[in-house]
Amino acid sequence: MKVSQLDSIDPELRAPLEEHLVNFPGGVCAIEDLAERRRIDAMHAAEMAEVVKAAQTCSTEDVWVPGPVGCADVPVRIYRPRRLEPASPAVFFIHGGGMCLGDIDFEHGAAVKICEELGVLVVSTGYRKAPEHPHPAQVDDCYAALSWMSDNATSLNFDPGRLAVFGGSAGGNLALATALKARDLAGPALSYVMALYPMVDHRNTTPSAHEVTEIGVWDRETNVEAWEWFLAGQEPDGYAAPLHAEDLAGLPPTFIDVGTADVFRDEDLALAQRLLAAGVTTELHVYPGVYHAAEHYAPDAEAARHMWTVRFRALRRALGIQSVRIDADSGDVRGTADAAVRAAADGGP
Repeated sequence: MKVSQLDSIDPELRAPLEEHLVNFPGGVCAIEDLAERRRIDAMHAAEMAEVVKAAQTCSTEDVWVPGPVGCADVPVRIYRPRRLEPASPAVFFIHGGGMCLGDIDFEHGAAVKICEELGVLVVSTGYRKAPEHPHPAQVDDCYAALSWMSDNATSLNFDPGRLAVFGGSAGGNLALATALKARDLAGPALSYVMALYPMVDHRNTTPSAHEVTEIGVWDRETNVEAWEWFLAGQEPDGYAAPLHAEDLAGLPPTFIDVGTADVFRDEDLALAQRLLAAGVTTELHVYPGVYHAAEHYAPDAEAARHMWTVRFRALRRALGIQSVRIDADSGDVRGTADAAVRAAADGGP
């Protein structure tokens, strides 16, 4: 007898999910009309972004940068900490949304979190969406924005030799695809790839792709639909479905995390195995009772705080970031780590 994945969810993560489902039975992606789905999604993203903007200490600047040849310019948002040290590391940030939803506001809070916690420049990119713009529009836009960022390292005041690419879900796919494209075209030399619960396999044949059907966040039905829109009848290449890239060798060290109640669980495990077999330094974390993007629904839950602790520790190590930052107002040197980070450093949870 099949056991519902709902029964396996961490209770602290389940409460906000159930509250969300009261307002949107089946989840936002159960809304059949894509325009309405996008409207509601954008409305909530904008509301959350405004809350973050009211409290953030980093500055932001929205600009348009040259897109792929013959295509429109690409929107990016530049995040600068209050005190940006010369030639510091940087993070290129790609939002999620299943290739068909989302914009720069969609994960504004996460970009702010990275900028302020690590004290680094963050450049967050937008990209065209399916089904209006199927593959390869998304990766082409992201690569164009990454190239602009790398080409302007001096004026942006960061070290192009310490540049990580970060993304979750569809953004995780695009982080990997952009890194593959940079490798293949001898483009920007990336130091690190952080792909959170990445969307990497178009086949939807794994056990988790069949198990996750009723949680109300990204699930099987939504994922099948998104891949159909994204591929538009094409056979996927390695940039569209990175799990099936012919050769993964030569990618930067890569970090992957995923929850046990995530539709992408098994494809992400397979990706980590392929990366390791290709000689890519790979860090993998699988979190029990965690569903897709749970940290966005329940940011204060212990599991969510722990996931960010682990991510920040990995980024600091990969980019050579010291574990202290300077308060721009007082000049005081302060530890960047909160209590959870200190506990992790001491071997705690």
